[in-house]
Amino acid sequence: MKLSSNIHLSYCTNIHPAETWEETFTALKEHTLTVRDKVLSSQQLEPETPFAIGLRLSAKAANAFSDGAKLDDFIAWMKKENTYVYTINGFPYGAFHGTRVKEKVYQPDWTTPERLSYTLELFNIIAELAPADVGGSVSTLPGSFKEFDANEELIFKNLYACAVHIELLSEQYEKDLHLGLEPEPLGHFENTQETIEFFIRFHQWAEKNDLEADILSKRIGVNYDTCHFALEYEDCHASLTRFENAGIRISKIHLSNALSIDPLDSEAQMAIRAFDEPTYLHQVLIKKEDDSILRFRDLPEYFAASKSSNYPHDGATEARIHFHIPLYDAPAPPLGSTRDHAEAALAFLKQKPETCPHLEMETYTWGVLPNALQIPIEDQLTQEYLWTLKQVASGE
Repeated sequence: MKLSSNIHLSYCTNIHPAETWEETFTALKEHTLTVRDKVLSSQQLEPETPFAIGLRLSAKAANAFSDGAKLDDFIAWMKKENTYVYTINGFPYGAFHGTRVKEKVYQPDWTTPERLSYTLELFNIIAELAPADVGGSVSTLPGSFKEFDANEELIFKNLYACAVHIELLSEQYEKDLHLGLEPEPLGHFENTQETIEFFIRFHQWAEKNDLEADILSKRIGVNYDTCHFALEYEDCHASLTRFENAGIRISKIHLSNALSIDPLDSEAQMAIRAFDEPTYLHQVLIKKEDDSILRFRDLPEYFAASKSSNYPHDGATEARIHFHIPLYDAPAPPLGSTRDHAEAALAFLKQKPETCPHLEMETYTWGVLPNALQIPIEDQLTQEYLWTLKQVASGE
């Protein structure tokens, strides 16, 4: 839905288990329209108010649109339901629910033709779907996963090919289309400094190979996830300002929260065991008094280290855990959250609305939240909308 200053807000439909297009479309009809009705009613808005969809398409679902009739049918359905799509989550390529995802979410990575082909297809789709005055974004992984020791030149080559394709589609459809690389802990690049350095190397590679580097600034930027940058103990305003000064586009902003605990609190150590589940990676980052950060790949590694001499019993000030929790509901002590980072991002947009017109809420872990945090999915999503809309409206 459109907010003030031409900013658009949606929730990412990766929260719904769906891999085929038929499953995805069913989720939109059964869940997204229900959320729309609840949000519009709670805000006392007309039922005809356009409602945005943050679409997630797996590779299998995207391939279904090679049948042009399916795409035409979807466009006709959106028109009938007063909905629109301006962004697609293209990070998870395959199955994203009900199976072990973990590091597989980075596969195939940007060294592979499969990742490139999938993303090109997503841009073919968003070029058709996105309103001309809103433009279209696709978010994707940060190149690769550190453990893969990826060949960065292959990443550059495939991303550049993608940028060329996006540029051609942007001219053909007269729409502003762009790709957002999403830094996260243990990604090929994961924080502000590493991301800026990656883009510098990318531009240098393009210039060395006599390629037009200008299209990179226009068509490839950052998908700024407030959970991920909070995990890195970044200051939101400083980080977004650094990207602006470096000429790196903010393609989309994901609104999401991470868990936070006192790593020396035994009750907190026990409480986070409820979040140790087998589907997703839950990286743990501990900040020490000297501002250094100790990283653990996943909660099991963190628990094992906490019992050994490797654990930073001295100098540890905070631990943050990569587990997306609802925006609207701070967990009960001894657990905490990084919600202040999402609040800071929205405050930054109030000051500089031109920074990024695409907002998306992304609490994809609803299905694996501990039972105490579970409520019906439509109610959770509605409450996330209401929290976000309240933040946007405050101070206006």
